[in-house]
Amino acid sequence: MEKPENNLKNLIVIGDKVLIKPCSNKTKTKSGLFLPPGYSEKAELQNGYVVKVGPGFPIPFVNDEDSEPWKTKTQEKTKFIPLQPLVGDLAIFLLKDSVEIIYNDQKFIIVPQHSILLLERDISNV
Repeated sequence: MEKPENNLKNLIVIGDKVLIKPCSNKTKTKSGLFLPPGYSEKAELQNGYVVKVGPGFPIPFVNDEDSEPWKTKTQEKTKFIPLQPLVGDLAIFLLKDSVEIIYNDQKFIIVPQHSILLLERDISNV
């Protein structure tokens, strides 16, 4: 079986999580000093572009079969409160609650929405 080429459509983000492609970190300071490997990973804040967004927070389903027995029984789909981030947003987030993964030799970070501090969105595309 062949490895998919950066096929992110096969990934399903769960709940209130956001998949972010981190921006490349600087390896040199403004004065020209080279930073040791792993230095940037110890920083509390990180930024990157939102690649995929989970469905959001599930709303509990209320079963009211007893109050209206004449209705036909239908299977309700789970409803969600959507998340604020949109694909393409630049997100500044806390690394504390995030999880780093490697998918198709690319680094991604899974971040819960509550760890995202700020979003930058091009409102001309909305």
